[in-house]
Amino acid sequence: MTNRIALYPGTFDPVHYGHLNLMRRAASLFEELVVGVYDHSRPTKSIIFPIEERIQMIQDTLNGHENIRITSYSGLTVEYARQIGAAAIVRGLRVFSDFEFEFRIALANKRLNPDIETINFITDEQHTFLSGSTVREIASLGGDVSSMVPPNVAIALYKRFNGSDEEEFSRPVPLRD
Repeated sequence: MTNRIALYPGTFDPVHYGHLNLMRRAASLFEELVVGVYDHSRPTKSIIFPIEERIQMIQDTLNGHENIRITSYSGLTVEYARQIGAAAIVRGLRVFSDFEFEFRIALANKRLNPDIETINFITDEQHTFLSGSTVREIASLGGDVSSMVPPNVAIALYKRFNGSDEEEFSRPVPLRD
C-alpha cells in the first residue's frame, strides 16, 4: 500500500472504549488515521452531542496520539475518504450481526470507488457489547457508564442527562445515586 492514510468514520455519539481501542489499533498500522466524525445534516438516528462536542471529547481522550487527526465531514464516507487521500476505510465488527451491514456498506463503497479498501477490525472481546446507543440508554436511565467511556465523556453524559454542572460532579461516575 503506497498511501498510508486510513479513515475511521462514525458518529461517535458518544465515543466509548470500543471506539478508542479501534482507533489506537488502526493508528498503529497506518501513518495517519483520520477519525471522521459524521456531521448529520439529516440525522437518521438521534444525536445527543453537537459535532463540536463530539470532536472535543475524542481530542481530549486521544491527547498525545500524534498520527490521529480528528475531523468532521458530511456526505458520502467514501467520497470523504477520497478527498483526504485515504487508501482505506476502517470499520469495527463487534458481533456477527454487524457483518451483514458492514459487508453491504463495503460493497457499495467499492462500487463507488474501487481504489479505496475497507478494513474491518474485530473488536476486542471486552468491548463486544458496547455501542453508542447502549451507552446513551444506560446513561439516560441513570446507570453507571464509567467502565464504558473515558471520564470526560462520562461527565458530559452526566451533565446531559442530569443537568448538573461539572463542578458539582467530583467523584467517580455513577451517573445517579
